[in-house]
Amino acid sequence: METIRKDLPGCQRRNHNSTLKAMGQNCPIHKTNEKGDDASMVAGYQFPMRFCWILVWFFWNLAAVAQEPRILTSFPAEMTDVYQDLWEATVPGSRPQLLNKNTISAIEEIQRGNPRAFDLFWASSPEAFEILGREGALVAPGSCGVDGPAPVEGFAISSVGWARRRDSSLFMPGHWNDLLLPIYRDQIAMARPARSGTTHLLVEQMLQVRGWDDGWAYLLELAGNLSTLTARSFGVPDGLVNHRFEIGLTLDFLALSRGDVLQFQYGRPMMTTTAQIGLLKGGQQRQAACDFVRLLLSRPGQMALLAPQVARIPLDPDVREAAGDRLPPDMLSALRLSWLAYDPELSSDRYWAVNTLFDVMITDVLAERRDLWRRHHALPDAAPEAALREVAALLTAVPVSETRATELSKRSVTGLRSLPLVGLDAVERAAIETWRAQTADLLRQAEAELVHLEKRFAP
Repeated sequence: METIRKDLPGCQRRNHNSTLKAMGQNCPIHKTNEKGDDASMVAGYQFPMRFCWILVWFFWNLAAVAQEPRILTSFPAEMTDVYQDLWEATVPGSRPQLLNKNTISAIEEIQRGNPRAFDLFWASSPEAFEILGREGALVAPGSCGVDGPAPVEGFAISSVGWARRRDSSLFMPGHWNDLLLPIYRDQIAMARPARSGTTHLLVEQMLQVRGWDDGWAYLLELAGNLSTLTARSFGVPDGLVNHRFEIGLTLDFLALSRGDVLQFQYGRPMMTTTAQIGLLKGGQQRQAACDFVRLLLSRPGQMALLAPQVARIPLDPDVREAAGDRLPPDMLSALRLSWLAYDPELSSDRYWAVNTLFDVMITDVLAERRDLWRRHHALPDAAPEAALREVAALLTAVPVSETRATELSKRSVTGLRSLPLVGLDAVERAAIETWRAQTADLLRQAEAELVHLEKRFAP
């Protein structure tokens, strides 16, 4: 569900800009003549006076709107409020209009032609901008002037990891593989990548670091310890704070912005990504959009990233240096070293397949897969190690090669995520049906092997 946040002044405000905006909100505004009579009731002046007020309203409102960029973003209000306030302090009487949607829904809206004329798209997912650039949804270079911002600009650095409550009694994992230990069974949560650009980034990072087969093997084994899959990336820190689970996989700033309650650990090796903002074709307030990007990249805009409720890593190295120990030491170390580089082009090439495979292999069969892993771990040491490895291999097998998955993604006509079968073309439908059948067969084989081992070795 999308969340609309226009943040326009209400009817109670009395300066001329907010009064005119209030008219756009159907507020009860009445104009009077010098005697205090309603102008619409003055004989002989009904049409002319109304016409004049319409013209005044139109031009004044046009001037006000021209100062207010329309922004489509996946970022939480805790972050965007800071920049709305910073803009308003710079341009008094003006406040950017924002619509919050998850990254994938936002991309899909822009792909439909940006019907609501957003000027800017603002998100953490670098592949989102890669996809939009490929589809010609961004403005041409030079649209903000020779020395102005580029069509896409980075503004902050991030990496993925996991968080827990500071008062949790559960041991904080130190490495990705620790999350696979039985002590974390039913304790871990993450969002669905088909609903969260942040989680897609996390899943894709695992595939890029470990490789296609080993990356999926890790995620499929991790599924054995998952408590739930949240609908949005925000749901992970929210669930931690509300004691729904103990460990949450997330992007750094979503946890660090709640540092008083949550403790965050970066995963190693660290693969940093750059959050970006892009100027969209079809926007109506180009100058205001360019000015907003300038503000974001300015020193005050970069310093605002250090606010506790934002807790992001500035892209500007001078601001990072000035921040000193206010930034996470692990991130500072990662920026000084040559870690693996995240590849947004590769991610974009296989976006549809990765989202679809995650749903087919994990989301749709989470309870069954989780139970099979529980039974696997419950078998005593007397069970043959080779037989246990065979079960694990069945539970971590992926039904399609990286090459084939990429080919299907590049020709996908349905966009970025798996849809109900009625929304797919014949090739996509056949692929999903095949993947589901192969996944079900692998789980049946694992079940049969476990039954056999349980009969022989279970107490």
